[in-house]
Amino acid sequence: MCGIVGYAGPRRVVPVILEGLRRLEYRGYDSAGVVYLQDGKLTKHRCQGKLSNLEAIIDEAILAPSHIGLGHTRWATHGAPTTENAHPHSDCSGDLVVVHNGIIENYHSLREELKARGHRFTSETDTEVLAHLIEENLQGDLVAAIRKSLDMVEGSYAIGVLWTGMPDTLIAARNQSPLVLGVGENQQGSFMASDIPALLPFTKDVIFLDDREFAVLTAGDCSVYSLVSGEKVEKNITTIVWNAAMAEKAGYKHFMLKEIFEQPQAITNTVSGRIDPESGQVDLPEIGLADHELNAIERIFLVACGTSWHAALVAKYWIEKYAGIPVEVDIASEFRYRTLLINEKVLTISISQSGETADTLAGIRLAKKLGGKVVTICNVVGSTMTREAHGTVYTHAGPEIGVASTKAFISQLAALFLLTLYLGQRRHVLSNEKSRELGRALIGIAEVVQDILPGLETRMSQLIDGFFSCRDFLFVGRGVNFPIALEGALKLKEISYIHAEGYAAGELKHGPIALIDKEMPVLALVPQDAVYQKVISNVEEIKARQGRLILIGTEGDGHLKTITDDVIYLPAVHEDLNPILYTIPAQLLAYAVAARRGCDVDQPRNLAKSVTVE
Repeated sequence: MCGIVGYAGPRRVVPVILEGLRRLEYRGYDSAGVVYLQDGKLTKHRCQGKLSNLEAIIDEAILAPSHIGLGHTRWATHGAPTTENAHPHSDCSGDLVVVHNGIIENYHSLREELKARGHRFTSETDTEVLAHLIEENLQGDLVAAIRKSLDMVEGSYAIGVLWTGMPDTLIAARNQSPLVLGVGENQQGSFMASDIPALLPFTKDVIFLDDREFAVLTAGDCSVYSLVSGEKVEKNITTIVWNAAMAEKAGYKHFMLKEIFEQPQAITNTVSGRIDPESGQVDLPEIGLADHELNAIERIFLVACGTSWHAALVAKYWIEKYAGIPVEVDIASEFRYRTLLINEKVLTISISQSGETADTLAGIRLAKKLGGKVVTICNVVGSTMTREAHGTVYTHAGPEIGVASTKAFISQLAALFLLTLYLGQRRHVLSNEKSRELGRALIGIAEVVQDILPGLETRMSQLIDGFFSCRDFLFVGRGVNFPIALEGALKLKEISYIHAEGYAAGELKHGPIALIDKEMPVLALVPQDAVYQKVISNVEEIKARQGRLILIGTEGDGHLKTITDDVIYLPAVHEDLNPILYTIPAQLLAYAVAARRGCDVDQPRNLAKSVTVE
């Protein structure tokens, strides 16, 4: 989850590091630090809190004539978010520093052994063990010391190392935590970072490190080697099509609001070129599975975390209905802790914005080990998940900076609906007529979302006057919209810190209805679909107990106004695509409430964008 930036080259290093850290602060903002080498000595600046705190204390260091250094923004795992626990961490001599993302699981035993040998620790972190371990093994050859040290640790890591004994060199290494290298244009140096956005102001040419690889970076070279054998590894350079401006706010108050308004384009980008607008036929050449393999599938596992798990829950309805394949949906953190019945006839589909989610990665690795096929739905080109899956369906949402996922979720839904049509067509379950109907509906949903966004934002900012100070909130829906109730509740609790829960509307009477009183707001999704009358009955049960109702339904449904004054109307679309449409007001509700309460919308407390530790 932490953010790492490193640079060696002709530029002044501190401005490069700070610019990179700004673009990675979504990965962690408990503390931050930089280190650079000047006149043969390392200079460190660290502080508790957000990057702005670090910038305030750096002062004249921004002008330091140093051209090599490391930076870090932290999401705390071991040790409180204090200055002492902020990275970079040094060895006893102060001549070697390490920044680290991940968890060293055996750090306690290593720490005790190192302390017994006279090493002095100044933090509570697992990371500091790495600095002292490398120091312990260092006998003039930094690469050898790092390889030996990493062979002794258990867990995940992406690290950057700087040593005064090799003043022109940075060492990067990874295992189960993301690390990407940047190749500077026109001899502008070498970069390392936890994620692509940190590199975009400087280069679009990147190299993705794989597990158990390390890199040696100098101003003029970037070489990759195997941690196991020490042999050089030839790596491909990937050119990123995003630009730095895509990761800026573009006049919006928050990244989250900007990304909500980018959703029509995200849908279009995900769908375009993959579906024939006349026939609805889908082409996914990158899926990596032949027709005979698709036809042999007897069961599908959808594996994801958080918001991506909600997308998987929606996709279960779609795939079973239109592809005729039984689907199980698993929370990735639980997936591999039960007896999995996976073989060559089982397809596991992982869903992840970053492609680096630790729990999901562990799940697909086990699925592959058991003989199953793996396809991933992902937004980040070249991420670990895309490299390890048999096939990938990219979402093309562009960089998402706000911690609370919005456009990534919408594009995941679009990609999953595409995949559903593809499976149904290749397995000859879906008729040409139905393919045409569903394909056109999917293509058209982007324009519908585009049309409703401005008015919906205004309506929601007015509606929340009576709700933004509430302590609790319920979201309810049925059928394919039930997962959207879960997603709406998650968004609200993530960024406003209001306790919110999502329920299948029919489940209220099995316990949760005890919570309903005149103080309890309930947002109900009631489109005119196959379960409309059932949801209306559930809404009447809430009204009878004086619950404060907000209803989101179909334009022209006058009955909703007889239940409550707080009604939001949405255009009628194909009912299977209601989850995409009905997500929008739930996102805007969460945003409006959090902004009104003065919460940090883009960087909510205790959360990070990419969860790369278990």
